[in-house]
Amino acid sequence: MPTPITKKGYEALKAELDRLRKVERPKVIEAIAEARAHGDLSENAEYDAAKERQGFIEARIAELERKLADARIVEISGRTSDTIVFGATVVVVEQESQQKKQYMLVGQDEADLKDGKISVQSPVGRALIGKRVGELVEVTTPARIVEYEVLEIRFEET
Repeated sequence: MPTPITKKGYEALKAELDRLRKVERPKVIEAIAEARAHGDLSENAEYDAAKERQGFIEARIAELERKLADARIVEISGRTSDTIVFGATVVVVEQESQQKKQYMLVGQDEADLKDGKISVQSPVGRALIGKRVGELVEVTTPARIVEYEVLEIRFEET
């Protein structure tokens, strides 16, 4: 099943894959060869560490290849909708504290709360999908139930 992703998110995953293939993989192969040159591999910590690093790199490469193959780029700029959908930037106000928050709803691989990007699969993301300006949204957190009012919906590439 295709996984929605923004163009910027797709490009970031592709850049990471390219870096792993062109920089990290050759570096670790060189480290393995160097450690091998030190002789006995049975007690060679450098060799073991390099082989372990190689395993992580190869696993991440395979994961990124899979994600990119399954990705479906969703064009955001120029889009309009009066309901919250993937790619929307949403301004909400928490009802209790009256604190405004802005979120962009993105795919799981792009989510970064520090950057205001939340996954559509997160509790807040799931609660916001399909809502309109003026609607109230309840989100259950481990500590309490938080109620937000949707103030604004817009679409912009960030």
